[in-house]
Amino acid sequence: MGNTTARLLDLTRLVSRAGRPFTGIDRVEYAYLSRLLTEGTLWGLVRTQLGYLLLDHGGCVALKTLLDCGAFPAPGLLSRLRGRDAQRAGAEVALRRIAAARCLPSGLTRMLRRLPEASCYINVGHSRFDADAMRHLRVALLLHDTIPLDFPQFTREGITQRFRTFLDQSAQAADVVICNSAQTQADLVRHVAAPPPNAVAHLGVDTLTPMVAPSGPWQNAPYFVVLGTVEPRKNHAFLLELWQRDLAQTGAHLLICGARGWGNREVFSRLDAGVDRVHERPDLTDGAIAALMRGSAGLLFPSLAEGYGLPPMEAAALGVPVLANDLAVLREVMNDVPVYAAVSDRALWVRETTRLARDWQGGQGSTVARFSPPTWDKHFKSVLTLI
Repeated sequence: MGNTTARLLDLTRLVSRAGRPFTGIDRVEYAYLSRLLTEGTLWGLVRTQLGYLLLDHGGCVALKTLLDCGAFPAPGLLSRLRGRDAQRAGAEVALRRIAAARCLPSGLTRMLRRLPEASCYINVGHSRFDADAMRHLRVALLLHDTIPLDFPQFTREGITQRFRTFLDQSAQAADVVICNSAQTQADLVRHVAAPPPNAVAHLGVDTLTPMVAPSGPWQNAPYFVVLGTVEPRKNHAFLLELWQRDLAQTGAHLLICGARGWGNREVFSRLDAGVDRVHERPDLTDGAIAALMRGSAGLLFPSLAEGYGLPPMEAAALGVPVLANDLAVLREVMNDVPVYAAVSDRALWVRETTRLARDWQGGQGSTVARFSPPTWDKHFKSVLTLI
């Protein structure tokens, strides 16, 4: 695919997340937008409630500017009456004004004929796509994980079947599937009888720049950070149990940095009732989170399943100790940098968090092996030969 003259990046996910803090997959789509703007001709495709928008290179630049500044226009009356997400609707209003073309779903094939021959359609957000309309394009997809199939109990209603459809469609339509890890590649082969050509390219890890850490009752005391959406797969329930039964008396605090997600009513109820020395901070910037992590006794990562696992990599890159569930993908990318403890071994978690808290109190900090995370340059050096 290296001779592709133009690329069409699906930007549906980024537009759908307009005005919200980026999650892991959002960051990847943004990284692709930023890099591909510097690599020849880039077009963008956005699926909206009304149909599709096609952005030329200048439109993609404008979208990146909108995402960077977060200044989206007010949505129209129709969007407000339909109760649509105001930020997403506002982003679509802005993009309709600058779109090179727009169409109803039935007109997508005709609209995409505007692209140069041999263009490559790139989907890195697991966004639903019209395979029939893409038949005259090369198709490259990035697979983040197969968690909806392997752990359906951790997904929202309807997601498992939707993902199964996406994966089957990908297997039939894709010229290449980029896997974010060898673990994900193995999962692809396990779930698809005849997988398309595929390759592993570890995702880049953005270096977080610490800014000003927010203050609170955790100051002058050891504290730990858990980073990620509060959903069942991230296993916050395990940490709340540790703090309620074992760790509060050590004087250590737990800072939950992440928005509340779904399917976690019991955890939300416990948080609403209050857990001693546990604090929610869902609205922090990357710089504030980085500052909190750098001053912490460690990052805790009891997640039950990951396709990649960015928070431990971001923390380790800052020199912060990491205590994590023993996941194959973390060992693949991070080797022995974290301290691994299976979440089935509660006593080990208590012992290790207590040790990290004491190290912090003693002013020693814990010795962290040097970790140089994967870079986007290395990722794109591999990927650009495929797309």
